[in-house]
Amino acid sequence: MRRRRTLGMAAALPAAMLAACSEPSAPGGSEEASSAPPDEGQSPSPEPEAVPGASDPSRPTPVVDRGPGGSGRVALTFDADLTEYMRAQLESGEVDTYHNEELLSYLESEDLAATFFMTGMWMRQYPDETSRIAANPRFELANHTFEHEAFTSDCYGLDYEDEPEAMREDVESTFDVMEEFGGNQTRYFRFPGLCHDEAALQALQPLGLTVVDGDVVSGDPFAEAAQPIVDAVLSRAEAGSVVIMHIGGPNAPQTHLALPSIVDELRNRGLGFGTLSEVLAD
Repeated sequence: MRRRRTLGMAAALPAAMLAACSEPSAPGGSEEASSAPPDEGQSPSPEPEAVPGASDPSRPTPVVDRGPGGSGRVALTFDADLTEYMRAQLESGEVDTYHNEELLSYLESEDLAATFFMTGMWMRQYPDETSRIAANPRFELANHTFEHEAFTSDCYGLDYEDEPEAMREDVESTFDVMEEFGGNQTRYFRFPGLCHDEAALQALQPLGLTVVDGDVVSGDPFAEAAQPIVDAVLSRAEAGSVVIMHIGGPNAPQTHLALPSIVDELRNRGLGFGTLSEVLAD
């Protein structure tokens, strides 16, 4: 049952994708299909490449917070949050945007690898920005629930959902939205607030995903200055680290100012940057 702690409305789930229709057969009957054997020596079709983060739904949901660090790379990850309350702020004009254009432009200008954990509602609100992220071969797309509801009752005052079926539907609908944009799709998922318990992990097990927390919490939400963010990241980041930041405009107003100093210093330390799938595989 969904529990509400703040003003909000039920989010509308995205429309189902239309099924493709097959071409009708030509008038006058159909020809029998050819069953000629393949040429000798013909190579079998290659197996489809596994989607990063896909897991065995018959086994417990894996939870990771960092990679092994063998290649000396760090994963920069950015949460793109949007709730019903935040969307109401946009509609009323109280808030201009929950997208940080300066941050995205910086990542592009530096040709940095990054992974974006996006809510379904954020993708719906910002389809052009989401398409831009998906079109960049250095970026990956990941799941951050549909409207940033928590799946535990004690998660920083967030609205929360505690019915297992509703949890699965929320996450699955977000993957459906994400797939519409193409690009580097993953089966990575991050809980809002990093709040999860055994019940939440069991609820998501049938979806065959990997939960990604992170070992470097930047502290960028509602930061009033950039330097504390820089200090928090640089004090913990090392090869294999997964850094958690946000691309949330006024909810993370200093992140784009902190990021250049973080990137420059990590480069000075001889570290590089990779997508989440690259860093977890190193």
